[in-house]
Amino acid sequence: MRGLTSRVPSNVWADPAIELAIRQWDFGEVSRLVRQQAGLRQDDMADLTGLSQGFLSMLESGARKLTNIGKITRFLEGVSAPANLLPETPQEPTGQTALALLPTGTPTVAHDSGRPTDLRGLAAQAAAQSLQFAELVTPNNLADGDVEDLTGELARIATDYVHAPLLPLFHDLLSTRDRVFNLLKGRQNPSQTRELFMLAGTSCLLLAHASQNLGDERSAMAQIRTAWTCAEKADHSGLRAWAKGTAALIAEWSPHKQTALRYTQQAKDYAPAGESRIRIAAIEARTAARIGDRERALAALNELQRAREQQAAPGGLGQFGGLLTFPKAKQEYYIGGTYALLGEHQQAERHATTAIALYESGTKEDRSYGDEALARLDITTARLAAGEVEGAGEQLQQILQLPPRMRIRQIGSAVQRVGELLQQPRFVGNHIARELADATMGFQAIDTKPKVPLQ
Repeated sequence: MRGLTSRVPSNVWADPAIELAIRQWDFGEVSRLVRQQAGLRQDDMADLTGLSQGFLSMLESGARKLTNIGKITRFLEGVSAPANLLPETPQEPTGQTALALLPTGTPTVAHDSGRPTDLRGLAAQAAAQSLQFAELVTPNNLADGDVEDLTGELARIATDYVHAPLLPLFHDLLSTRDRVFNLLKGRQNPSQTRELFMLAGTSCLLLAHASQNLGDERSAMAQIRTAWTCAEKADHSGLRAWAKGTAALIAEWSPHKQTALRYTQQAKDYAPAGESRIRIAAIEARTAARIGDRERALAALNELQRAREQQAAPGGLGQFGGLLTFPKAKQEYYIGGTYALLGEHQQAERHATTAIALYESGTKEDRSYGDEALARLDITTARLAAGEVEGAGEQLQQILQLPPRMRIRQIGSAVQRVGELLQQPRFVGNHIARELADATMGFQAIDTKPKVPLQ
């Protein structure tokens, strides 16, 4: 996984240009020089420092500045800067300390006579002390642009999620969530705190999806509980609705399918008109079909159609894009999956084919390899039901060729069910069916175990 093996060699700190940049508080130049000397990318630096790649890019270009003393310290510690280069931490006043002339009760900053005496060093020391004082008297730990930066990072992850392998994104998602959590431990005004709770809930929501795709239902539900808590703190109905809908989605793929239907009912109380309501109806339809409740499944499909015709309302999560949207291609995939579970295979193939066509004609960023693969498996099932083994094989072969890193657990389960269908008595003696069945037996879903111990 990217970042886990990234290191800054100690010889980098022998470069006087880096030391000068630190003393001048030019941390964009520090970042650029350290990367250049250590052979790192901005993504690697982001992993080491906890800052986003987007922020580092702006920092190095001069569009952003790093002035928060705590963030500066974390930045330098993250790249293993020697202790003597870290910002000075103000000390408690002593009898020999010259105190600043401040009103009674105002925090003071000490000036240790053992500190640097050269003018450049004294200037850096004075800047650190001034910033420390500003932090003490300002009830806000958010820098300008922090919320926008975090929102942009979550949007990037949500967008990449639908078309990129899961594991490389997981580390970025954890890093972003931790940044939001750490900010919430500090001080902000109430409106900013609500914004941060909304971002924290969204990051946990994405982690819930990731955990489910890795086959870890317990971890996924733990993330959902935290996402719900954050949604309550943020008072954000769109996040509440998506959290309950995702809980239903997780339960649908588990033995607790009746619980999934209860979650869909709860989600309806919060879902704004538009994609949120369409998504809830789609999950309810497929879950009902999965437990054999045909009447409820068809009623939910009708509800989905009505939701399609309604004017979208604000308050959803669409601003993040990607996984946190429910576009037409995804809707068609869910409808096809519902009909496949109901045994209406012609309808299933029609909607699954539409879903694949929409994904193929759309942009790369919107193309969900997971949904597209599962839609092809619905077509495979439909063709096997019609006895069209060769036609089924055409679709199945595309799934079997997926790289292991893109085989989410749901794809592995669906391939296993297709393999069971291919071993039915009616296919005995069909050599194509036998070869396909053998191929499904060797199909492995994503491997969540590290090949080497994590350092």
